[in-house]
Amino acid sequence: MLTETLGPVLIANRGEIARRIIRTVKRMGLRAVAVHSEADADLPFVREADEAVLLGPANPAQSYLDVAKVLEAARATGARAIHPGYGFLSENAAFARAVVAAGMTWIGPSPEAIDRMGDKINARNLMEAAGVPVAAGTREPVTDLSLALRAAERIGYPVMVKTAGGGGGIGMSVAHDDEALAKAYEQAARAASRFAGDALDGPAVLIERYIERARHVEVQILGLPDGRVLALGERDCSVQRRHQKVVEESPSPGITPELRERMLAAAVRAGEAVGYLGAGTVECLVDADQQDFVFLEMNTRLQVEHPVTELVTGLDLVELQLRVAAGESPDLDVRPRGHAIEFRVYAEDPKRFFPGPGVITTWDEPVGEGVRVDSGYEAGNTVTPFYDPLMAKLCVYGEDRADALAKGRKAVEAFAVAGPKNNLPFCAELLDNDEFVSGDYDTALVARMRGGRA
Repeated sequence: MLTETLGPVLIANRGEIARRIIRTVKRMGLRAVAVHSEADADLPFVREADEAVLLGPANPAQSYLDVAKVLEAARATGARAIHPGYGFLSENAAFARAVVAAGMTWIGPSPEAIDRMGDKINARNLMEAAGVPVAAGTREPVTDLSLALRAAERIGYPVMVKTAGGGGGIGMSVAHDDEALAKAYEQAARAASRFAGDALDGPAVLIERYIERARHVEVQILGLPDGRVLALGERDCSVQRRHQKVVEESPSPGITPELRERMLAAAVRAGEAVGYLGAGTVECLVDADQQDFVFLEMNTRLQVEHPVTELVTGLDLVELQLRVAAGESPDLDVRPRGHAIEFRVYAEDPKRFFPGPGVITTWDEPVGEGVRVDSGYEAGNTVTPFYDPLMAKLCVYGEDRADALAKGRKAVEAFAVAGPKNNLPFCAELLDNDEFVSGDYDTALVARMRGGRA
């Protein structure tokens, strides 16, 4: 019984993802335990949990990132399992090990899998050995500028420079010559030091060949206890600002059926190579002109954009995570149908995308057939500057992409938010953009919309 194996479940996260996990946990007959900071005490996820524990001040290091406090909250509430959501401690192998050592169930892949895929260079090398295509790049950490210059000479400009660890596009930039590489390397090195501290041999930076007209396409996988790894379809995440996703859709309108099959097969090989268990995502870069792809990284957790996969497959990925963690290997008939699009609703300036926190005075979500809103806030709540400014995810589902676009336009127009700045005007602008509507776009779309700045 799930209640004997998992319940209660502590959700080590906040906002919309905590609220979304709580919904499934309670539907499955399990008790949901929330943890929260002082700044989040009035948010809906705290009220909707069966029990809530205050961790500490707003500073994440003193609340959501404090492993000892999270584990103490789990012990105090009798939690038998911990779901980390995304961000915060979700890809922290040491935390996963601590959960298991405390006699609780970790709802995620093994700590070993998290370790192996958490370093982009190690992950690249492992994927290459498993027969997954990778871009020309460095096989060892680049720890000083002279090594970076030699690597770029070997790979050929332009190159992408990024940290070997971390995620979310932080520290990433493109270099077209030696001068630009020096600046890009310095930026990535600073970011690498923030992630891992100053290592004795220098910060770990990765350099890869840059694909000029690329799409960011990822495959959702699910590893089962019986050893099978399933591919649950792909998501196109090419609408980005500052290398961070804003809009995602499934299926991708920019790949051929033949390329889709190759990507799904490669993602399964990637999961098998690490003995993956639970929900994970294999991210790829697609050369839009050549219709070919290379491995980018693997996210060993639930993704922000998981709802689009749920909408086209009819599956509940959080439920599957829970069942897999309980030792079940469900038989799934995966046949994606229709088209889904997710718009991330951020508290940010819709032109320059700078955060714009504040008190929410109006919050009126759209409703209707094919409309889903995963929100973390309501009227009266405050979006603080302490966390990511994501307020909600507006998702639409249609029989085909044209239907989904039409529903998206109506839903964006009907979503009323006042108080903090928000990017709904950008979403409306995107839905009227000819390039996006055609489906023939790439990761530079938002930059082109903003005159090269995004």
